[in-house]
Amino acid sequence: MGAFRYQALNTEGKLIKGTLEGDTERQVRTQLRQQQLKPVSVEKVSAGKLSQRKEQAGSAGSASSNRRTSTGKTFTTRLGVKDLSLFTRQLASLVQSGMPLSESLQAVAKQSRKDAIKNVVLQVRSRVLEGLSLAQALSDYPRIFDSMYRAMVNAGEQSGFLGPVLERLSDYAETSHAARQQLKSAMVYPIILVLVCISIVIALMVFVVPKITVVFTRAKQELPWPTELLINISDFLQNYGLYCLAALILLGVGVNFWLRVPANMRQWHKVLLRLPVFGHIAIQSDTARFASTLSMLINSGVPLLNSLRISSQTMGNEILREQAEKAAVTVEGGTSLHRALDKTEIFPPLMVQMASSGEANGTLAEQLDYSAKSQQRDLDLQLSTALSIIEPMTIVFMGGVIGFIMVAIIIPIINMSDLA
Repeated sequence: MGAFRYQALNTEGKLIKGTLEGDTERQVRTQLRQQQLKPVSVEKVSAGKLSQRKEQAGSAGSASSNRRTSTGKTFTTRLGVKDLSLFTRQLASLVQSGMPLSESLQAVAKQSRKDAIKNVVLQVRSRVLEGLSLAQALSDYPRIFDSMYRAMVNAGEQSGFLGPVLERLSDYAETSHAARQQLKSAMVYPIILVLVCISIVIALMVFVVPKITVVFTRAKQELPWPTELLINISDFLQNYGLYCLAALILLGVGVNFWLRVPANMRQWHKVLLRLPVFGHIAIQSDTARFASTLSMLINSGVPLLNSLRISSQTMGNEILREQAEKAAVTVEGGTSLHRALDKTEIFPPLMVQMASSGEANGTLAEQLDYSAKSQQRDLDLQLSTALSIIEPMTIVFMGGVIGFIMVAIIIPIINMSDLA
């Protein structure tokens, strides 16, 4: 059985799109006619090659285009964190209720309102019906289900606890997504405040200051240095402001292309770790994610060595990732986990101590989870403190700039009054 994407007309002549499961295209067309639908087009969706379609409304027949590579293969569909979490939680609930896996997948596909999710789930179900395990079927979609996801599913299938493992995966995805959203939300206000302040200052220097200072230049009197500086800055922004903006944009694009080179990205990550505040935040963030992932994998029954290698891939900093991979190699050589982590001199002392305690009393997963949560709390506190400092600093900076402008304008006016 496979998944077929169809377009059909209902009794009112309205074009309907969707996905059905069937053995052949003819069978799918028969199913559509039984539902009082007139088939317009039916095509099979190949496993691992789902296309991303751009629908154009307003025509009798909707036109769609496939994004293809030079070899003719289409790009694999991506699912958002919310979609993936919802799919995982629904599947976990159905599996834990005792429903067979193939029927659970079919039920999840029927419940989904998005074609992309339905297509993926039906293709996974087809692979499961062919005799593959769920983890093997998910491997057709590596951009949707990463190595950590597949390893946990495989461990759940091997141990017979697939439902609880899927539940844990869903919780992990939701928690990680919530943490990222919280950070983004906290950053919005300071960023907007800084941009507004900069925009106001530039507007004052370009549009307001020239109209005021022209009076001083016509008077041909000697101006104090603050006024001279103000006039020079205003003239510079009027004459070269657009060029400076273009240069900044080009610089940003150039840096982006420069960082795409792996060697350059590694060098940047190395520099980032040496910065006073940002380096500590990067270490706390990556090692907390590493410890949380490692804890979840071990708790789900994934072997320690595999768990280490998978967890290292969740680290965004190349230098930290290399150190985590070195720790995995050291453990493979027979060294205990806490000594391997300590040897890298990158992981926080708390994490090393928790790993040591966990190995000693057989609660490694629980101790690593405690370490991850403790590091995340410290990280949240540091970020909230840093963000709370940015706001008053921005206001003080804005007040200082406006105060300088006022002083630079008022002093010549006072001088002119004295001369009069």
